[in-house]
Amino acid sequence: MADTRPTVLILGTGFAAFSFIKNVDVKRYNVIIVSPRNYFLFTPLLPSTTVGTLEFRSIMEPIRTARKGIRFHQGYGVRIDTENSVAYCEGKFKQTPFVVKYDKLIIGVGALSNTYNIPGVTEHATFLKETSDARKIRHDVIQCFERASKPDRPVRDFEWLLHFVVVGGGPTGVEFAAELDDFIHEDLCKWFPDLMPYVKITLLEAQEEILSAFDKQLSSYTRKHFARQHIRVRTKAMVKEVKSDTVMLDDDESIGYGLLIWSTGNGPTPFAESLNLPMNRGRLEVDLDFKAIGTQNIYAVGDCAVSQQEPLPQTAQVAQQQGKHLAKVLNAEILGKPPQPFVYKHMGMMAYIGNKKALAETSKIKGKGFTTFIFWRSAYLTKLMSWKNKTLVLFDWIRTFLFGRDISQF
Repeated sequence: MADTRPTVLILGTGFAAFSFIKNVDVKRYNVIIVSPRNYFLFTPLLPSTTVGTLEFRSIMEPIRTARKGIRFHQGYGVRIDTENSVAYCEGKFKQTPFVVKYDKLIIGVGALSNTYNIPGVTEHATFLKETSDARKIRHDVIQCFERASKPDRPVRDFEWLLHFVVVGGGPTGVEFAAELDDFIHEDLCKWFPDLMPYVKITLLEAQEEILSAFDKQLSSYTRKHFARQHIRVRTKAMVKEVKSDTVMLDDDESIGYGLLIWSTGNGPTPFAESLNLPMNRGRLEVDLDFKAIGTQNIYAVGDCAVSQQEPLPQTAQVAQQQGKHLAKVLNAEILGKPPQPFVYKHMGMMAYIGNKKALAETSKIKGKGFTTFIFWRSAYLTKLMSWKNKTLVLFDWIRTFLFGRDISQF
């Protein structure tokens, strides 16, 4: 018997797409997901996986098990035929093409790390967007110490080999620097004590302050805290070129590094740019119901979309609320009911800054320190999508507290 339900095709498995999948009426819609990633990733905790505080699978949720009544195909969206409502896709591994006809298309492909067309970034820097990035960082950090520990290694090499440079003073860059500092001073110092005097962490930020979205007092507190932890913060530091072991600043200063992490904001994906739809600063323009401007059945949510009437930042909580609202819009539409307007509820911001200290800024409180660290962990534990993930993360935190982080290189 032919399926008469309207087909909703979702491209992506990020916060917006996953929230949509969890809330859309699968009894009335034929839901198909296409994404190169067959899992949802809880990215706010991704920096914790780079040093083994958390394990990768603890913050991953398989898409196929997320909801009964959905279909998933692992691949990429390549091209959209808007006139005939057809999406041309490609398999992830053998690049096998396939076609999906849709009644409604949901674009939730997210964004890429913005390189600002700076030479050498793509070739030499490591981003922090996916589990593959975090795994590479985890491998490379240990590799820097193992290389430096060889008995014939010249001491002059330590100046660059044990220098970890983070470009970008937003929450991701700050949290990674904090996690790395914890790893070095809580675990690696036990096994590489002779190397500790040579280890350096430097955070480069092009603007005047790090964590510019936070209250100035919290930003200032973070800088002072980092100074106590011997994390060097360089503001107004514009990178003009990246080489294999050197960062060049706009004043021609050269900074050697063993590992360079690039976390400077978001840029558009090639797919989003190829759609020939109205865009604003690399994001697809949508109306208040997230319908792409100039289309009848194409929607965009999350980091790849922006509403001119109500522009919102590219954060997980924004994407999650947008995905949930869009599901309500389509659920109401198929029942012939008018949708309710989208109202964004800002839940506040949080960031881990190391040594069991964190920041939190909500409409009611502005907290910092150890108590806020407990709040930070509690809040994220409740926000994880499944009881399996909540349990795994809790056990990972207990394991790290009791036994430390693993220093195996794999």
